[in-house]
Amino acid sequence: MLPLALSACGDSGVPGNAVVDIGGDTIKTSTFDHWLNVAATSQQQQTGATGAAVLPDPPNYTKCIANKKKTATKPAKGQPNPTDATYKSQCAQEYNALRDQVMQFLITSAWIEGESSDRGVKISDTDVKKDFDKQRQQSFPKDKDYAAFLKSSGYVQEDLLYRIKVQDLTNKLRTKILEGTDKVSSAQIADYYNKNKAKFAQPEKRDLRIVLTKTEAQANKAKAALEAGQSFKSVAAKYSIDQGTRDNGGLLAAVPKGQQEKALDDATFKASKNKIVGPVKTQFGYYVFEVTKITPGSQQTLDQSKDSIKQLLVSQQQQGKIDAFSKSFQSKWKDRTDCRKGYVTTDCKNAPKKAATTATAATPQPQTQTAPADGTTTTK
Repeated sequence: MLPLALSACGDSGVPGNAVVDIGGDTIKTSTFDHWLNVAATSQQQQTGATGAAVLPDPPNYTKCIANKKKTATKPAKGQPNPTDATYKSQCAQEYNALRDQVMQFLITSAWIEGESSDRGVKISDTDVKKDFDKQRQQSFPKDKDYAAFLKSSGYVQEDLLYRIKVQDLTNKLRTKILEGTDKVSSAQIADYYNKNKAKFAQPEKRDLRIVLTKTEAQANKAKAALEAGQSFKSVAAKYSIDQGTRDNGGLLAAVPKGQQEKALDDATFKASKNKIVGPVKTQFGYYVFEVTKITPGSQQTLDQSKDSIKQLLVSQQQQGKIDAFSKSFQSKWKDRTDCRKGYVTTDCKNAPKKAATTATAATPQPQTQTAPADGTTTTK
């Protein structure tokens, strides 16, 4: 797992050359610093900045402040230049965000390695290298492009191999956790179908031609015109206030029961086909309509529904298994994670207690992995 620090302990029981102790294994400060540089370099590339990344340097942020002064755009006329205090606040925010990102990656990776070990989940260095070679070939077919990536990103190849190892362990761990969850009995499928028949039914649908008017008098005029043989196209264009249908002859296609305003819905599904009906008073005005097509409702049989029900039940079982695992995983490993002062995040057992009304951090799940981004498929 992680290299064990042998130096004297610092605060919180964490060795002096480490940022976190996880059940006796530690993550060294030098490891954190390396990944912090990778994260800062990645962030700089994403913003389009050029030159070497300037790491926020707590607690005084001297280099960071100097760099911000050097690269700052000239303020608008009449606006003052930002103060050192303003730049220092910006540097502190940037550092805290990078620190938390890197700590989450390192801690979660260590948790996954530890959980995999506890459950007997293993992956060989040979398999990791095969996966790495495949991803590298996809992202960097030319060796010179790969070399340029390493030079510009701050990564070394061991970093990429480590990330792939953790991701492969994550996938294997998830597979192990979900063993047996793809099994669903015929009785379970039948029970779900019988309790949810409406979900496998198609309601009756009707095609309508409508004219909507503001007044009953206008509706009666429209109805008289239709009964006299005028087309819905001409009558809707002349009388209808419904912008959605007036320009297409008043057509409403495949309307299922329950979708329209209640008075219109009731009248629509009581009406005979090819008969002018109305006026029907609604909160929107007065409708005159004709049912032009009726598509009867249908009910899927159990046999027709079983494949989709099985897929749904398997998904529910797997999500339940993942949720249960995530809860225990978070509790188990957080309780073993002691962070050094200045590196404490929500994943640490010595993190400040949150107020009851404060949202809690997302629970790490075995199928996800957070890490400093690099924009390539090689690392995720």
